[in-house]
Amino acid sequence: MAPMRKLAAAGLAAALGVVLAGCGSGGSDSGPGKSTVTMWMYPVIGDQAKSQAFWAKVEKDYEAKNAGVDVKIDIQPWESRQEKVTTALAAKKGFDLAVLGPDQIPQFAQQGTIEALDDVVAPAKASFLSGALTALTVDGKLYGVPIYQTITAPLYNKKLFAEAGVTEIPDTLAELKEAAPKLAAKKIAVLDYPGNPKVSLNQSFYPLLWANGGTVFAPDGKSVAFNGPEGVATLQFLLDLKKAGGLPENTASKGNEIEGGALAGGKSAMYHAATALQAPQLGAAIGAENVGVGLPLEGTKRVAFGIAGGLVLAKHSENKDAAKKFAAYVASPEVAAALAKESGFYPARTDARIEGQDEVSKQFAKALEFAFHGDTHPKARQVMAVLATQIQAALVGEKDAKQALDAAAKEANALLGGA
Repeated sequence: MAPMRKLAAAGLAAALGVVLAGCGSGGSDSGPGKSTVTMWMYPVIGDQAKSQAFWAKVEKDYEAKNAGVDVKIDIQPWESRQEKVTTALAAKKGFDLAVLGPDQIPQFAQQGTIEALDDVVAPAKASFLSGALTALTVDGKLYGVPIYQTITAPLYNKKLFAEAGVTEIPDTLAELKEAAPKLAAKKIAVLDYPGNPKVSLNQSFYPLLWANGGTVFAPDGKSVAFNGPEGVATLQFLLDLKKAGGLPENTASKGNEIEGGALAGGKSAMYHAATALQAPQLGAAIGAENVGVGLPLEGTKRVAFGIAGGLVLAKHSENKDAAKKFAAYVASPEVAAALAKESGFYPARTDARIEGQDEVSKQFAKALEFAFHGDTHPKARQVMAVLATQIQAALVGEKDAKQALDAAAKEANALLGGA
């Protein structure tokens, strides 16, 4: 490791050590006869005040029925989630339960730092979405108790398309490309593509790759496949859009935030992998009457990125039984439905009823049948980081599509090490 990297790694470890020390270790006692269950939650409820209130109520309600348990729900930021969880599990401290996705769980299951949780869902297994259970299963064992299901879909500005003379909102990648010059003539980007490497490729490049029939990994998982014909065609599609004025000028560095972004500012017309949470944000900026929700853009097929968020149990937890019981409570139909209503996500079980679901949420729900949890692999996140950087290089004009993907593949395959 180069000296600079050593310093960076040391700095990260020190910073995370502070975080872990502040959170306490899983299984700590909070008083005579009481044990603590610490859960790391993330801001799936976008409004911070509502998020704090919701989880405070979950704590209070559970503790009222379980006097011997002190629940501590620690709301962590999305940023650096992988690094913090990895550090916590290695240090055997920080949490008992944490929410992870299908592309993160295989790594920790392979390392043996999290517990299988089939027994937690067994009593109500038939009530969980089969896709959610499959997504959180590794080598036949369930490692995540599903507590929510996400879905993405195109979110667009109906007014901008109409003003550009596009009477039919693009439903396919070909139609999107065809519409690009018409909107560009109005100085509008047809696609609000977020090229910043900090944005998960699950909400930028991968849905387009999957729509074109491509995959991230080869079937045996020993090499990558994103530099095949489908991948090159997908990146070339983006470069062609850029050349036609179909992407924002800062597409290589922009994030996927709605507020303060090109979509909210009327400078781009569509984001292809939005969440239902982002619809009201866009409506507040451009008027709810101008907001449209579509089905996933079709290439050779329709694919929408959607994952189950699952509670994992740290192997080092000293209160595994208590943690499992709390995980089952969070995944119960009542709590799952309440979480879905507050977050804008969806329950991961069929017996959770959401009262007063709005029309936008219903429109996003139509994409659930096309949900795909992504190409899972123990090193999925590391490969994503490598690929995102090379896609950015192509977007700024440093490399063509094939050069960028081949460079990413070379680095990613070295990372996989043929295993």
